Parts: sequence; C-alpha cells; structure tokens
Amino acid sequence: MSCGKNCPSHHVQGADKNHHHQPHTPRPKVLETVLEAVGNTPLVRIDRFSQKHGIKCQLFAKCEFFSAGGSTKDRIGLRMIEEAEKAGKIKPGDTLIEPTSGNTGIGLALAGAVKGYKVIITLPMKMSNEKVNVLKALGAEIIRTPTEAAWDSPESHMSVAKRLNEQIKNSHILDQYGNLYNPLAHYDGTAEEILDSLDGNVDVVVISAGTGGTLTGISRKIKERCPNCKIVGVDPHGSILALPESLNGQISSYFVEGIGYDFIPNVCDRNAADVWIKSNDKDSFMLSRELIRTEGLLCGGSSGAVLYAAIQIAKELDESKRVVVILPDSVRNYMSKFLSPDWLIDRGFADEALINEVTQNDQWWSKLTVSSLQLSAPHTLLPSVTCGDAIKIMSNTGFGQLPVVDESGSVLGMITEGNLVAKLRSGGLVKTDPVSKALYKDFHKVDPSRTLAELSRYFDRDSFVLVVLTTRRSKSSNESDIIETVIGIATRIDLLNFITDKAPL
Repeated sequence: MSCGKNCPSHHVQGADKNHHHQPHTPRPKVLETVLEAVGNTPLVRIDRFSQKHGIKCQLFAKCEFFSAGGSTKDRIGLRMIEEAEKAGKIKPGDTLIEPTSGNTGIGLALAGAVKGYKVIITLPMKMSNEKVNVLKALGAEIIRTPTEAAWDSPESHMSVAKRLNEQIKNSHILDQYGNLYNPLAHYDGTAEEILDSLDGNVDVVVISAGTGGTLTGISRKIKERCPNCKIVGVDPHGSILALPESLNGQISSYFVEGIGYDFIPNVCDRNAADVWIKSNDKDSFMLSRELIRTEGLLCGGSSGAVLYAAIQIAKELDESKRVVVILPDSVRNYMSKFLSPDWLIDRGFADEALINEVTQNDQWWSKLTVSSLQLSAPHTLLPSVTCGDAIKIMSNTGFGQLPVVDESGSVLGMITEGNLVAKLRSGGLVKTDPVSKALYKDFHKVDPSRTLAELSRYFDRDSFVLVVLTTRRSKSSNESDIIETVIGIATRIDLLNFITDKAPL
C-alpha cells in the first residue's frame, strides 16, 4: 500500500510493503473481551507536579497504565498477534515465544489467554517478580536469563528465545525488536489519541525508548500533523540508544526496567527524536514516587525517567505551550522495588527526605558516614580455600564471617561460621570442599559514603554488613563492568562501640 513519507515502514528494514493501517476507534461502552480495553488511555493534566517544579507550561501525562494489561506494550502485543493472524502466520493453539523485559510479555500473554495461544517468555533476572507473577497468572511459561548477558550472547533472553523457537513445533517469535507493527501500533493509535485529546495542538512530546517502537511511531505521526512539535527521547545511562553517540558512554547496568538497550533495535529510529536526554536511576525513582504522591498517578519507574527529561525541557517554555509525557507502565510491577523505601535505601537511591522519614533518626551520629567507623581491613578468602582451612582462619582471626573474593578482589559471597557449621553437620559439605561451595549471599553491602542512620537500619535484621568500594572497570572503549572491593565488615557492636566511645560530653 502507499504510505506517507513519515510512515514507520520507511524506517524499519525489511518492512512488509503490503502492511496496512488501522483507523483509531474509541472504546466501546460494553466490551466483548478485555482486548477492547487495550489503548484509549487518558491524558491527564499534572498541574500540582508542574507547580512544584516551577513549570509554567501545560504539562499532560499520557497514562498508558490504564490499558488492560497495565502498560503501553499491550498495544503492540495485541497488534502483532492480530496482524500475524491476518497474514495466516499463526493460529490458536500455537506457541508464541518472546524475549522481553516483561511488559510486552504481559501484553502477549493477555491476548494469548483470550485468543488461545501458549506463551513462553524469556526474561532477564533483573526484571521484577511482580512481572513474573502476572505472567504466570496469565498462563505464560517463564524462562529467566542472566541480566549481564549481552544481547547477542548465547545466554541472553534473545538467544534463548531463538533456540526455543527452533526446538518447539508450531512456535513463533513475533519479534517486537523488528516487527513493523510495533511502531505502527503507536502511529495508528497512541499518537492519534494524543492529537485528538489536544485538538491537534501539541508542542513537545517526551518519550522513553526501549525497543524504540513507541518513540518511532508517535514521533512520525505527530510530525505529520504538528511539524514544529519537538520530540524528546529519553535513554538511561548505561544504554546506547541516544544520539549523538557522545551522550552514551560505556554500556553498563542500571535498575530502571523496560527502557534502554545495549544494541539498536530495528524498529528504533533514533533520529525520530529531535533531542535526547540521558536519565539516571535515582532521579527516575524519586520522581515517580513524587508523581504518585502529588497526582495520584500510580506509575512505574521509567515514568520518572520521562519526568526527569520533561522538567529540563519544560522549564524553558511559557504558559501557551503544551507538553505531553508518556508514562509507560504501572507501579503494580514494582511493589517490592522502588515503591519500597527499604529497597531504595539499600541501593542508595533514596533522597535525604525519604531517609529521614523512614529512619526518624536525629541522633548526633545519624548523618556521619560509614567511613567514620574506621573499620579494620578484612581478612578475605579465595574461592579455592577449603572449608577446613576457613574454619581455622576464623578461629585464629576471631572473625565469624569472611568475604570470598576472586583474583581481582571482587566479592563473590561470604562464608559465615553458622552457615559452615550447619552444612558440615548435615553432610552437605566436607572439610576438603572449597568455600565456593559454601557461599552465603543473603547479606547487604554498603558504600562507605552511606550514613550511619542507613547502616543502623540493616542491623534490625542483619548481624553484619559488608562495606565495599565500587569502581568501574573498562573492558573496551564502549563496555565496562562494576568491581566491588571489600574495605570492611560492619557489625552491630562496631556501631554500638562508636556511639558510646565518640558520644559528645
């Protein structure tokens, strides 16, 4: 079919020339199935948030978590299935396999449950258990893969999906990373809804990028109707989607889910954004929490990344301008993550106000750092040391727990007196076994710059905390990893001694 010059089909390599568009239709008053509740999400003014940040322009939130499955990926999950059905590529009873960070999987599993497809999702370990539980409830099978695996490594969620596709009869990968109907779902739907809601008058749209389908589809339709509208792309530090390349730095891990990648998906037109802004974990999570509290919008962590970028852009605009931010998903997926103050504090993402709110600690020592304890350098073990030797070392040094590190000094785990004794008594270990078989990993780590108030909270449930110094190690010009070097072990008695010995008279 013939399309306008802005149709995403002109960007997506290998796109079907016989593709078609769907007219946007409002949601029926009575739905035949839940699939009719995909899309048609509300646009909400967020004036209280704007006022708090000194924003004069009109700021609107496109709340994609009001879609049936709770995210903007519902749109592409349903659209890819419908188009594959029309083309005769799939039929009910077949198996759909998809590598995903979770939300596309939920969209596919939702449609699969209604339409009668088996669904297998390959999912990195980083992704939340809430997503896993939702997927299982919808009948999907989950296969977890290492978070640190590069996209093209044999262990990655993408490679595992491809192997499963080769092994399972009547299975299909609809491929959100290369499927034209990913951006077309937003070109035909999401963008039309924005234009309809604002009577075709929008000045800025801020969009985070994962596969890039949302960015590509919305940008290309908006630019057709509002050529002067600025499209802002948002990409987390550690990802490489942004332009110019100098913004990206090295590939590294980050905690915000569902955005950013270590490769450029085929559906991602990076030039669809007029400007890119890099986001960070802490601001993303804290701004999501702020929006929840000030506007009552139960958004996910990547929404905060979009808000972070919007604040920078919107502060320069006057009252006549209209700015739309796309909020991709719901807090439902992150109840045990950024919605939890403990989770934020444990990872150093909480701001001072939240820390004070949770700890309620105004003692003289509460704002001093962990480095104030002046801990002794710990005795560490290599993983090859035997359990018998480890017991002798603990006896000689008086330490009840010892870090196990590799040759570079990076932490592999801990061995503790209690854990060793329990395993030796039960026959799970013998003295000649290496300590690598007895690693204890259920412990917390803190940076020496964290406050003693934060440290004290760990001692409500833990007897010790590992103090580590984090550094970044470059493997190449565009790839790095994180090295954690042990500089001390903090215990309850260390903190107690410090408080009693250093207390002001």
